[in-house]
Amino acid sequence: MLYIFSGLPGTGKTTLSSALARELRATYLRVDVVEQAMRDSGKSIEGPEGYIVCYAIASQNLQLGLDVIADTVNPIEITRKAWRNVAESLEIPFVEIEVICSDVNEHKRRVETRTADIQGFVLPTWEKVRNREYDVWDRDHIVIDTANRTVEEGLIALYKKLDQER
Repeated sequence: MLYIFSGLPGTGKTTLSSALARELRATYLRVDVVEQAMRDSGKSIEGPEGYIVCYAIASQNLQLGLDVIADTVNPIEITRKAWRNVAESLEIPFVEIEVICSDVNEHKRRVETRTADIQGFVLPTWEKVRNREYDVWDRDHIVIDTANRTVEEGLIALYKKLDQER
């Protein structure tokens, strides 16, 4: 199964997706880690390079029979379609999960107070998060609102929605 996580920075996407990866013992791909490693090697990231690397790694792990959790902002339809194509090309089931924080003040607080957990990674400012291109979804998908929820509560809500999808 390919679990495709999407959502703006600071919504709790990484917290939720990494918790799910731990519980499922799944392969975990975080585009921020890939892109920072590419920057550390001297590569300039100006487009989809990090996503393309993650698509290839996801495909390889899915072919090995492993569940894969993709943690990316996934802001535009073309990236969402590319993730679906990874699974569809292998005839592997997938689920799209958008993580949101409906409480604007809470979302802003998270963005402004968090610290980077990737050495050298520069976190976006609240202004950059608010102004980021982010296409409205045009298809059914799971939405998890992390506002005023603990990680455990978010996981419970996610499991309930995953069960409904099956």
